[in-house]
Amino acid sequence: MESINRTAIELVDEALDFAGELDVVGYELDNGATVVDFGIDAAGGVEAGLLLAEIQTAGLANLRTRMGTLAGAPRQYVELSTDHPAVALLCSQKAGWEVTTESGFEGLGSGPARALVGRETEFERVGYYDSAEFATLAIESTILPDEEVAEQVAELAEVDAEGVFLPTFATGSTAGSVTTAARAAELAVFRLLEVGYEPTDVLHASGSAPLAPPTRDETEAMGRTNDALAYGGEVHLQVARDDDRFGEIVSTASEEYGTPFVDVFEDADWDFYDVPESVFAPAQVTVDVVDGPVYTVGETNEELLAESFGYR
Repeated sequence: MESINRTAIELVDEALDFAGELDVVGYELDNGATVVDFGIDAAGGVEAGLLLAEIQTAGLANLRTRMGTLAGAPRQYVELSTDHPAVALLCSQKAGWEVTTESGFEGLGSGPARALVGRETEFERVGYYDSAEFATLAIESTILPDEEVAEQVAELAEVDAEGVFLPTFATGSTAGSVTTAARAAELAVFRLLEVGYEPTDVLHASGSAPLAPPTRDETEAMGRTNDALAYGGEVHLQVARDDDRFGEIVSTASEEYGTPFVDVFEDADWDFYDVPESVFAPAQVTVDVVDGPVYTVGETNEELLAESFGYR
């Protein structure tokens, strides 16, 4: 497989080339690193969010929106599909890089730069590590990254600062809502890994989730976007072998099911990493076993989701 950081950089270039049309803003830091604002000061619409999700999956997934309904009313949904779920979702899209600096910057990193570092369990389980002169890390934060952030990424990824690209967005931005809705399949594959299933036995993954209403309140945004997955996320997986643990990969299997995510987050003292991992799961999953049975586990819950989104 070609370097996922090299494929992702082509998508970053596309964002920079069409920055005006996408309502994103790109600029170069003093150390030569590039920041692309997808949704902090920049407006960044739905199309920007779809391109950002493509960057996060290094071009190994197809993204689109569709119209659906929620509580009997029209609602936009985000759909993702990939024939490379282990690499695209676990080794790239997963938000597994906590970005913190001495000056106080805090963010959550996803994207192919993670595969240049390869310290997370996923990389050993999948057996994929990347090597490239570019590093693309999408950062979820309330402020734009500076030279200190770029230097940290460059050092860990073992690239020059000029080769660092940092697409950045706030959770409550439109692009943030889009990219989170695109994570339904990733959550299902990650839950499989957590219960001991081999991620390389997942042959195809498709997922969809409703687009959460954007908001400038980041706490409310965290609640809405995660509830969109837990109560509205639907996933289809094709897998190579049967297993008796498929029922554990959906949100209904969590003890916290039915509790709004913002309340779960508060119980964790607003520390994302102290939230029980079982909370991060889609609502419903259908699993097709090659030459075997088909399972459907979990269920969507429009009532809880409509309440989280603020439907009146």
